[in-house]
Amino acid sequence: MKVRTFFAALALVAAASLPAMAQSDELIAGQVTKVDESAGKITIKHGPLKKFDMDDGMTMVFRAGDPAMTKAVKAGDKIRFVPERINGQFTVTKIEKAK
Repeated sequence: MKVRTFFAALALVAAASLPAMAQSDELIAGQVTKVDESAGKITIKHGPLKKFDMDDGMTMVFRAGDPAMTKAVKAGDKIRFVPERINGQFTVTKIEKAK
């Protein structure tokens, strides 16, 4: 019985953490200002990035998580993207053109 109780408690903890995990994939609105395909980087003007404690909008250079991302957008495109910090570098893990 104690093993069942342990696994039930573990399942509850995991379920409670799902909303926090979903927030990490929140799409942020931005605008591409520059694409450096050879370096695999995209410069994006964006609003606050709360998950990184950035309360003000700014323009930042992000590493493209996938080289195809640099071909999918161009300067001037309005986008929605998911930023992450991977190996200490700000990286775009998902990007889509805004409608």
